Amino acid sequence: MVFIAFAIEDERQRDFLKGQSLNTNSTFEYVDMSVKEPYATDWKDKVRTRIKRSDGIIVLASKNSLISSGQKWEIKCAREEKKKILGVWAYKDHRTNIEGVNTKVWTWANITSFIDSL
Repeated sequence: MVFIAFAIEDERQRDFLKGQSLNTNSTFEYVDMSVKEPYATDWKDKVRTRIKRSDGIIVLASKNSLISSGQKWEIKCAREEKKKILGVWAYKDHRTNIEGVNTKVWTWANITSFIDSL
């Protein structure tokens, strides 16, 4: 299972990633924990449980990532849980870097290679 960490402003890109997985011979599962209130304790408990159960985390990196408290917390949690993390740039024309996240071009080959390494 792969957890997708994204800024709520990039929800459409997350939908594209989910759609891409449905249009391939994908054998893995995506978890969507989108919420509007990232500071709610209950939300954090649920997300941590999902991250613990995940084999790895894909981070959709964008300029929105730099201000998304929820996505920042998800990445922090994934690190605490010692999960493998892959960043993919959410938009072709933006190359936002998130400190400590190895980010690559969004290609099915890069995503598949990451998932195969889990």
